[in-house]
Amino acid sequence: MKEELVDTTNGTGDDTEASLDSDISLIRGGPFYQAQLKTRLIFPQQWNLGRRIAVIVGVAWIPLFLLTAALRPHTIISLLTDYRIASRLLIAIPVLMLGQILMESRFRTIVGQVRALLIAPSDMPGLDRSLASLIRMRNSVIPELAIVALVYVHVALSFHDKAAFGSLWAMLGAGDASNVHPSVAGWYYVLVGQPIYQFLVALSLWKWLLWAYFLLKLSRMKLKLAISHPDQHAGIGFLGSSSQAFAPIALAIATAVGATWRYEILYAGAHITSFKLPAIALLALILVIALGPLAIFIPKLAGLRRIGILQYGSLAHLQSSEFHEKWILHRKGRESELLAAPEVSTLTDLAASYQNIEKVKPFLFDKGSVVALALAIVIPLLPAIAAEIPLQVVFKNLLSAMK
Repeated sequence: MKEELVDTTNGTGDDTEASLDSDISLIRGGPFYQAQLKTRLIFPQQWNLGRRIAVIVGVAWIPLFLLTAALRPHTIISLLTDYRIASRLLIAIPVLMLGQILMESRFRTIVGQVRALLIAPSDMPGLDRSLASLIRMRNSVIPELAIVALVYVHVALSFHDKAAFGSLWAMLGAGDASNVHPSVAGWYYVLVGQPIYQFLVALSLWKWLLWAYFLLKLSRMKLKLAISHPDQHAGIGFLGSSSQAFAPIALAIATAVGATWRYEILYAGAHITSFKLPAIALLALILVIALGPLAIFIPKLAGLRRIGILQYGSLAHLQSSEFHEKWILHRKGRESELLAAPEVSTLTDLAASYQNIEKVKPFLFDKGSVVALALAIVIPLLPAIAAEIPLQVVFKNLLSAMK
């Protein structure tokens, strides 16, 4: 895949418009990407996913293991069985990095479709300006520096909670909270391991915000929409599949949340019912973030549907009137010609087009995307449920209900 934008701008964005083509990247830019290039974790036109996952997970996890094994070996089992740590460092980080590839693939495919189908040649400069603006934002240093700052502000503000909620491997001392403080491994996790996970989550959300920005700019352009298109979205139904790219982010977040809830159930005396409302809120929040950008097109499609019903309704009235006049009122002596008459096919095609317009859905809802998002949230929460209700009981009750 070509990466002309990334390789020629070197992260500055100065030559973006000059090198702009349809094969742009949403992911390959910004300080984090440039740092991976300079350290040869990634090469231009490649993803080098295995190497990057091994190095980043190694930086986050291996020192925890070595510090615990060397300084407090009797707590090593506590580390290895800490669901919260494993979920973030060993599962969520690889999933987020894999998710970058999915987001990139969806973005490239959709931009290609937009160029080929929706934008007139005369309007291409406007699309290129929007893409150039997006690339400049992607390459900016400020958003990623702000993410790092916010991560460590969060660490500072929530540190006392970590101390009270720490595992045996992470904490030293006993008794009340004033006598408890982090071990060396605990400090490493608080200052390095967890911030890596939080940075990757926030970075993925930033890239998703860039995608939402592109959709906003696209919605304001003059698009070649076909209101009678069989996708029932005026020909832009393919945009609905973009929300699938959010599934890895949802999976990573839900995995961390589910592991935390499982830990609280097993070791802090919590009950699964206490997480009912947070689980609903998590599902709703992720669906809003993932599907929300698609709501930008609702006014455009709703207005187009109203106009289409009037226009095609008028055309259908004229066509139906002519058909009625010719083949109902004055068909005598020409009955044998009816089946071969072109008016029959024309009227049928027009009726199908009108029905497509009536069925137009202003919201770009994609069932497959919603199912993928729901599974990405629900599956990581199952271990938390299993901590209190064994899965065999769940499946037994499910089978009983299906009889």
